[in-house]
Amino acid sequence: MKQRIPIVVMSCFFALSTLSAFTFAGEEKRPPETVTIKLDGSKLPPVTFSHTIHTEKTKLECVTCHHKDTDPKQPEACTKCHPAAGGKGEAPGAKDVFHKQCQTCHKESSAKDVKAPTKCNECHKK
Repeated sequence: MKQRIPIVVMSCFFALSTLSAFTFAGEEKRPPETVTIKLDGSKLPPVTFSHTIHTEKTKLECVTCHHKDTDPKQPEACTKCHPAAGGKGEAPGAKDVFHKQCQTCHKESSAKDVKAPTKCNECHKK
């Protein structure tokens, strides 16, 4: 009987640790609610980007913006591929990418009677 207790304890420990590993492995990293976008050298105020509005309210997929990420559970910052100072190499600069991506989508939304900022001071708030 005394020899079975350690085996039972070890079996329970192994089962619990295996279960917890599978439980936590499937969890996705939640993005921060907001991200402040401030590019070096910009004369305009930073932009506060809301992940909540873009993913929950408008139902955009992460890959809409994070299009080159290899692991969708661990998205990279835009400036990892798009340099703040301007396009060098294959990827265009962050400023150009943000303006093209954001304004295109916002103008399409506004055309559908969904209010989205399209003017400089609506995103770059002082």
